[in-house]
Amino acid sequence: MGHREDLLEGAKRCLLEKGFARTTARDIVKASGTNLASIGYHYGSKDSLLAQAYIELVEGMSFEIGAGISGAPGSLERFREVWSNVVDSMREPGSVWRLSVEIIAMGDQLPEVRDQLSRAQREAGRGMVALLMGVPEEEVSDETVDTLGQFYLTLMTGLISQWTFDPKTAPDGAALAAGLRQVMEAAQAGS
Repeated sequence: MGHREDLLEGAKRCLLEKGFARTTARDIVKASGTNLASIGYHYGSKDSLLAQAYIELVEGMSFEIGAGISGAPGSLERFREVWSNVVDSMREPGSVWRLSVEIIAMGDQLPEVRDQLSRAQREAGRGMVALLMGVPEEEVSDETVDTLGQFYLTLMTGLISQWTFDPKTAPDGAALAAGLRQVMEAAQAGS
């Protein structure tokens, strides 16, 4: 690996160990075996490097939340399976999702990386639609990302917040699927 990749891997380790706010450039250099000048050369700033490392950590989670899915695309069963996998990943010590809460809270303090994280969030919505609907990401339209993708991201953000605040009372995949079933039944009854 070169310095760029070493920095990224070191930044990932630092994020999981210390979080965004407490990670210094020197921490990343120590974890990566590189030098301070490499951060600026390859990423522009420590915060930009940390944002990229966070994005890659979250992208890596997509394999875990997509594992073992057997429900039909778009089905309530698939919805339950995917969200159960998300919840299982939140139970793990050092979960990347807890880091998400810190980054959300720091949003106003990170204007230089906000666009970077915003683009990644939009693509995360595309990935969630693809996973839940069983289609390739490139087939998910921008309109669908802006509606259904945003719905799934809103659900994800709320779920992350609840699990971070009080895991004992936070919903699991079955509870979310039951709630969605109730919404669907109410919508059908009202039409």
